[in-house]
Amino acid sequence: MLARIESVACVGLESFLVEVEVDVADKGFPGFSIVGLPDKAVGEAKERVKTALVNSGFAFPQKKIIVNLAPADLPKEGSAFDLAIAVGILVANGDLEIEIEKSIFFGELSLDGSLRHTKGTLLVALFAKKEKKEKVFVPILSANEAAVVAGIEVMPVRNLKELIIHFLGDKKITPLRTIEIKNLVETATPDFDMEDVVGQESAKRALVVAAAGGHNMLMSGPPGSGKTMLSRALPGIMSPMTEEESMEVTRVYSAAGLMEAGEAIVRRRPFRSPHHSTSLAGLIGGGSRPLPGEVSLAHLGVLFLDEMAEFPRSVLEAMRQPMEDGKVEISRVGGRVAYPAYFQLIAAVNPCPCGFLGHPTKDCKCSMREVERYKRRISGPILDRIDLHINVPAVEVEKIVGTIEKGESSLEIRRKVVKARQIQGERLAKYKIYCNSQMKNKQVREFCKLDEQGTKILRLAMEKYDLSARGYFRILKVARTIADLEGSEAILASHLSEALQYRERVF
Repeated sequence: MLARIESVACVGLESFLVEVEVDVADKGFPGFSIVGLPDKAVGEAKERVKTALVNSGFAFPQKKIIVNLAPADLPKEGSAFDLAIAVGILVANGDLEIEIEKSIFFGELSLDGSLRHTKGTLLVALFAKKEKKEKVFVPILSANEAAVVAGIEVMPVRNLKELIIHFLGDKKITPLRTIEIKNLVETATPDFDMEDVVGQESAKRALVVAAAGGHNMLMSGPPGSGKTMLSRALPGIMSPMTEEESMEVTRVYSAAGLMEAGEAIVRRRPFRSPHHSTSLAGLIGGGSRPLPGEVSLAHLGVLFLDEMAEFPRSVLEAMRQPMEDGKVEISRVGGRVAYPAYFQLIAAVNPCPCGFLGHPTKDCKCSMREVERYKRRISGPILDRIDLHINVPAVEVEKIVGTIEKGESSLEIRRKVVKARQIQGERLAKYKIYCNSQMKNKQVREFCKLDEQGTKILRLAMEKYDLSARGYFRILKVARTIADLEGSEAILASHLSEALQYRERVF
């Protein structure tokens, strides 16, 4: 007897319908074969499914069983087809007679018949809604991911026995209610509050501008000057994610298998801080089965590169395309996948290998050749893509040990950032972008017009600093953000002057 069960294969952030065809034949030698370009994990489903059925109280048919995963030319990866294969065997063997049209089965089986937390569940739910399916049967530990998608019935399955009882009508599985994303999105709890950062007023101001416009920033200063602390304080002043942004980030984390069991969405803007020993595939994404890298896991959040000059140059150079395009395309023999990568880069460097070049009290032990070689580790094209260049000097002793008045708290600053982001959101809504840093040249010309005085200032700056065309447009974006923070419709000369200060290289 032949049975057809529908499941889903996830390739990157794309989802494809997979028809699990199961044939249980009385003729021929007993056996269990899976065809249709399965990988190692799919091939091992034979043992998982067989043991799960037996441990759930069902007799495994001693017949010739062939499972075909169609379409046969699409590579099948992972263990998420276990549930569909198990149900297909029961139907094909005549143990179950059920209506399974417009239903999708997705989940990995344990040997005792229970279902494990399975990555990609959100992608499956989105695909089911798009294809007008009615129900998705998924592991109970992953069901909250699917429940954020309205318009489909999410059936949380605890184990195989519970699913069979549901189909027999003895005890029905209750569908989950749709989870409202707006009730889950929260602001990030900062590791550090901005009011606790001693001194560094110019750096704090630059951090506010970076948060308001989503701009990349590079901080240069000696060890202990507060670069890492400033970066850790950034999430506390960033605006909360919208429902659309939360869904975008959750898709990436679901595909990467980084969602915790029972978690519905990513509630806070990501903050990723990879070590400088991270490989190219780890930062950009890749592998034999291309997974998202740190730049994609930081999508719509922050990518913090501490000791940026210690990263291999080849790894840093690979960031140029995602920094410009906001996405990563990974090509392999088996195909191509794309991941979003609209991240905000915050980098920290020392001024020299020992870190004390220009320090007021400590002597630098590096030769000029060593300093030049150290600075060449970060290429000009990468530095040109960074909007704000900030010098973070050593903090004065009096400011550390003396009693000083605290500055603005992260909560107070966040209100200003949120207000500026709302202005940008209304302005850029028709282009489906969120902040000034995402503007293309066309939008910059439309929204960053200068008066005669501003044009004159910018022309002089381009001649003095020999700015590139990319640098010209990035200065205008930063000036637009500064104007938004002050609630100004026009970009004034003072806004442009501050933006130009941030363009001066410090490394």
